[in-house]
Amino acid sequence: MQDFLNINYEWIRAFHIIAVISWMAGMLYLPRLFVYHTGAVIGSDMSETFKIMERRLLKIIINPAMVIAWICGGLMLYTRWDLFMSEPWMHVKLLFVVLMTSLHHVYIKHVKLFAADKNEKSAKYFRIINEVPALFMIIIVIMAVAEPF
Repeated sequence: MQDFLNINYEWIRAFHIIAVISWMAGMLYLPRLFVYHTGAVIGSDMSETFKIMERRLLKIIINPAMVIAWICGGLMLYTRWDLFMSEPWMHVKLLFVVLMTSLHHVYIKHVKLFAADKNEKSAKYFRIINEVPALFMIIIVIMAVAEPF
């Protein structure tokens, strides 16, 4: 298994990057849908359309991308465990990956609340949380690329 992972490390890394880009695209777009959805009248065609868009974005893009990112990232971490786990930057990166995953689950909750017509958050709230994944992504990328410490 270790030989297979070492031989295919760059392929795993490529799929990890593709999955992360897809995950982040969805994580940045979904709260924008929430912003627009808050302005739609409950039961209207627009509200029902937003429900479909949110559910499909989550189920078809965001969830699978997150799972693939975690699997590929885990395989890369396993392959070079001793190297990565001795680096403080990796600990910071992993912390923010966990925080991003937690935010992902907050988004899942909001999709369910909108689907049940039970959203109580404002458009301003969703505009604010729309910035959080971008901040997390910046920290993650800086840690992975610059390895600052």
